Amino acid sequence: MGFGIEREGGDTVEVRRVALVGTGVIGAGWAARFAVNGIDVRIHDPDPRAPERVAGALEDAKRACARLTLAPPAPPGRIEFAADVDEAVAGAGFVQESAPEREEVKRALLAAASRAAPPEAVIASSTSGLLPSRLQADCTAPERVLVGHPFNPVYLLPLVEVVGGDATSSEARDRAAAVYRAVGMHPLVLEAETDAFIADRLMEALWREALHLVRDGVATAEQIDEAIAFGPGLRWSVMGTFLLYRLAGGEAGMQHFLEQFAPTLALPWSHLQGPELTEDLAARITTQSDAQAAGRTIRELVRLRDDCLVSVMQGLRVHDHGAGATLRAWEAKLFSRAHRAARSKNHDLARPLALHAARVDPEWVDFNNHMTESRYLQVFGDATDALLRFAGADDGYMATGRSFYTVETHIRHLREVAGGESVTVTTQVLGSDEKRVQLFHRMFHDTGGGPREEGAEPRRGAELATAEHMLLHVDTAAGRAAPAAPEIAARLAAIAAAQAPLGTPDGAGRRIAMP
Repeated sequence: MGFGIEREGGDTVEVRRVALVGTGVIGAGWAARFAVNGIDVRIHDPDPRAPERVAGALEDAKRACARLTLAPPAPPGRIEFAADVDEAVAGAGFVQESAPEREEVKRALLAAASRAAPPEAVIASSTSGLLPSRLQADCTAPERVLVGHPFNPVYLLPLVEVVGGDATSSEARDRAAAVYRAVGMHPLVLEAETDAFIADRLMEALWREALHLVRDGVATAEQIDEAIAFGPGLRWSVMGTFLLYRLAGGEAGMQHFLEQFAPTLALPWSHLQGPELTEDLAARITTQSDAQAAGRTIRELVRLRDDCLVSVMQGLRVHDHGAGATLRAWEAKLFSRAHRAARSKNHDLARPLALHAARVDPEWVDFNNHMTESRYLQVFGDATDALLRFAGADDGYMATGRSFYTVETHIRHLREVAGGESVTVTTQVLGSDEKRVQLFHRMFHDTGGGPREEGAEPRRGAELATAEHMLLHVDTAAGRAAPAAPEIAARLAAIAAAQAPLGTPDGAGRRIAMP
């Protein structure tokens, strides 16, 4: 399964398959990240437990991504296992190594991959701190070898540090960044290599100080985690240290902050040198960590972590900020991909169009375990978006300052929809002109099991609800109604004309009134 990767300059590169070498926690996360984005993966890992780890990570990734975005999922990529490195990297467009953090092991694997991989393939190491110049030293064509350091869970957190060595070309860095960006990540391209790069150096400083606090009996592991999670950790999900400290300086900004707090740098508040990790200190930390987990399994804590990360990223998405901006951009690519596939299908325009499906998330239900009123509107609104994108009014169109606004809606609730159930929506265009379009949606149980892969037809069960919408085409800059682009108006008119013989569906034109 090939996929095109758009660089920031606008051109694209084609990657047909990704090869992974090593599938511990990080490597399995990479497999899940690529697979849920529709990319085929071939893996080499001699550990017989590797398939089980990858399957578990993929299950967690699918669960997290289904909660993270309502965009239609990409058709899942195939995951295969190879007997050796040569077989894994043969024909791959991109290679990601995630072997144990030992330089001699990584150097040998990267050298083997560089000899067998196609010449156009970029080869990245997931190392959390080894210098890329040393890792690429034994490689064939070292200019294409670099570091792509992710953060756990790889399938959910967007940050990946892209670091080149002495021999790495700028073209290789750009291509790696394009690959990561295509799967919904935020590549942080560093100009210079340094031990542990950026994020791990910062985390290591915090970790060393935390060890001192436990050793000295100042705080427990749980108190230290609460000190982070309830305070600076929340701020760090929005802004980094420098921007936050700028705010702490008030209207005078960073200069005032530096003048006010510079004297504290001379105070012995923290230890940059970590304490000796004695058996007593290790045992104390382990005991406190066990108490903090309170009997919850690793899998239960992973699910809790993922759900909380999803909530934070969705909150940031509303403001188009930080990781939320990365999520919004990735989501737009998923929608664009799905709707391009929908437009490429040979749809029978004379029938109501089935362009949108959804699953009722547990957060969507009330105390009766029924989908709430606002979620009906959300599902029907997403179906409207799908129809408009099908007609050509996509993100590129809206970027020109033109869009459709809903000016009137009427929803009928015919049957309850329970949490976890899957629904599909059909859309009929009742009428359109250069400025208006009238839509009628019908929601059904999707007996095929929820969001469909590209091109798959829904299997409809009972009718659950209907919605009638009147939309107005708007010049968003002027803030007033304006004619749609001729090609958009013509496409909508063609659908309305093809569906006219269907007549007016039951429920269209209805109003709320007492008998």
